[in-house]
Amino acid sequence: MEGLRRLMREQDAMSEPNTKPAPQTRSDPFAEGPEAAQARRFRNFALAAALLVFVGLVFAVTVLKMGGHG
Repeated sequence: MEGLRRLMREQDAMSEPNTKPAPQTRSDPFAEGPEAAQARRFRNFALAAALLVFVGLVFAVTVLKMGGHG
């Protein structure tokens, strides 16, 4: 019976927070130098260009395939 009481006390102690969790600090993702910002901008433009080329390719293939069966 004493073991059960001890177990219940331990569970109660675990369910009640003793201290507040420490605040988590994050670094600011936009606190970067001008070189990093320029590199990020270049990657964004390159990705946009690649996406436009892919969409254009899919459109061209679709038009060509539909045009042959019309």
